[in-house]
Amino acid sequence: MALTPSNMLPLGTVAPDFNLLDTVTDKNIGLKDIEPSKGTVIMFICNHCPYVIHIQDEIASMAKEYSKKGISFVAISSNDVENYPADSPEKMKERAKELDFNFPYLYDETQEVAKAYMAACTPDFYVFDENLKCVYRGRMDEATPGNGKPVNGQDLRTAMDAVINGTSISEEQFPSMGCNIKWK
Repeated sequence: MALTPSNMLPLGTVAPDFNLLDTVTDKNIGLKDIEPSKGTVIMFICNHCPYVIHIQDEIASMAKEYSKKGISFVAISSNDVENYPADSPEKMKERAKELDFNFPYLYDETQEVAKAYMAACTPDFYVFDENLKCVYRGRMDEATPGNGKPVNGQDLRTAMDAVINGTSISEEQFPSMGCNIKWK
């Protein structure tokens, strides 16, 4: 596992479009299919990364809490499943059910979506406003496996609260750190 930071997509970037298989429903979902909302969180995660496993319960909990406040969530896995079979669509579906995800868990087989978002690691988080402009990108919080910091989603919660309240978000944002995306 190579510890890799986010590439930090430029703020103001419009969310790149996608049309990917939702491993939960077995139907393709595009950005246009995400319900209109105050904001949208797009996250690049996977099943096997210890950095994702460390925070996956908080991801599921936050999604349930903030979806009631007008924030939509989408998870995307872009890993090479030939070399990392734990990240296969079948295993993604199992993980989504196990954690009771209330959001799509999409499979980016070609890895083109990860490249369009400049995603570099898992987890990698992006928050877009109602106009789908990037207002936050980076970490969920300070917690990583073994560092003793609480898994509380503080950085991501602050960004989502600002979107909901229509307030500005500090441009001082910290990159996420995790396993590198497993490129083909």
